[in-house]
Amino acid sequence: MKLTHSDSKSRPHIALLCVLSLVFCFGLQVMGPASLTSTAYAQDEEPAAEPAAEPAPAADSSASDAPEQKSFLIWMIEASGIFGGILLILSIVMMALIMTNVMQVKRDVFVPQDFVDEFQGKLDAKDYKGAYDLSKADDSLIARILAVGMSRLDRGYDAAMEGMQELGEEENMTYEHKLSYLALISSVAPMIGLMGTVYGMILSFQKIATATVAPKPSELADGISTALFTTLEGLAVAIPAMVAYSILRNRVARYMLEVGMISEGLMSRLPISKQPTPPAA
Repeated sequence: MKLTHSDSKSRPHIALLCVLSLVFCFGLQVMGPASLTSTAYAQDEEPAAEPAAEPAPAADSSASDAPEQKSFLIWMIEASGIFGGILLILSIVMMALIMTNVMQVKRDVFVPQDFVDEFQGKLDAKDYKGAYDLSKADDSLIARILAVGMSRLDRGYDAAMEGMQELGEEENMTYEHKLSYLALISSVAPMIGLMGTVYGMILSFQKIATATVAPKPSELADGISTALFTTLEGLAVAIPAMVAYSILRNRVARYMLEVGMISEGLMSRLPISKQPTPPAA
């Protein structure tokens, strides 16, 4: 019995996942100083006609009223505040979780082809003791499941299959537990971004409520930029986490199914009755 799937088909998905994560988490930083500046929020005012006799004071006044030039990255960091720091930490944790799970959710960890071929060779040669020793020495999931099943052969086929199923369910729960942190990040990150959105809008409305005259757009820009940047950053963390969780969860389910089918097929070749031993009279 040989595997029909190839691990090379899943490598493009891993590469795409890594690229998406890097683009969403660090794309804004790669942009560097952009042409967007906080002057986009400055109120457009037509210059007043200055007397010809006083050109120097007019130049000084226009220079003092000019808004400070900021790069897009600096503007984003200042506007995000503490919400941006929290989302940055979440993005680092997310990348670490993705890389860790990508390294663990591989075919070689679940069903290595070399082990399956060697185990089949032991069965063909009727070297059942050698097959058991081989499964005990290997670290893959299918090897550990086969070792548990073969260790219970003296209790009957049903007891052996039950032990294999218990170990498979335990391992599946372990992988699900690891992946659940990605699902948690994909849920929490937008909520933090939404909190920053509400906070930024409160700042803008506070300017309006406390101003004695109509505030300039540049005075409302701080609150609005906080609202928009935190929303953007929350989505930038949540989207790759959600994509990674879906892809890795599907891979775990597919590999676990394959482990169950192959291990059951190999166990059926062992010289043992599949009927339970009748109780002694």
